[in-house]
Amino acid sequence: MTSPDCSDSSGTRTGAGPGADSDRADHLADLVEAVRRYRNAERFMRGQSRDSMHLGRTDMAALRLMLRAGQAGRPLSAAALARGLGISSAATTVLIDRLEKSGHAERRRSTTDGRAIEIWPTAASDEEVRSTMGVMHERMMAVAAALPSEDCTTVHGFLGRLGQAMSALELPHVTPAPPGT
Repeated sequence: MTSPDCSDSSGTRTGAGPGADSDRADHLADLVEAVRRYRNAERFMRGQSRDSMHLGRTDMAALRLMLRAGQAGRPLSAAALARGLGISSAATTVLIDRLEKSGHAERRRSTTDGRAIEIWPTAASDEEVRSTMGVMHERMMAVAAALPSEDCTTVHGFLGRLGQAMSALELPHVTPAPPGT
């Protein structure tokens, strides 16, 4: 997936002719813009899925965690769900109550420890997520399957490094100005 405006697999810049720096900057800007367009499209699609299921962002994230855990045969406790979402135990209780009321989750007594309560997605919830998100995943797989193996390796590395760069980003803490100043 080497183009005249990027580095080759060894990291060496290619296309070093007149105007190469300007061309490279343009192509890099185009690449970053393509990533932004993808993120916006995915965010929009996920928002539509949440809206169609009448779920908020945290509710959908909780449901995804529960579905993954359920598929792996490891149900979640409320504490594990709280850790996975990065929210308080009180907020988790409210979240589980809301998901139970909407028919997306249920509390079950553990079969291995009768004192423990497990949080499971309902079968209807699993089916609903598969129908709304399944098309997205099928389309993503079709696009990925069309790439030659070498391109898959390049894209995988690029996205992995991009994710690491974003995860490692430490933004300065800005203290808001007091009201009335």
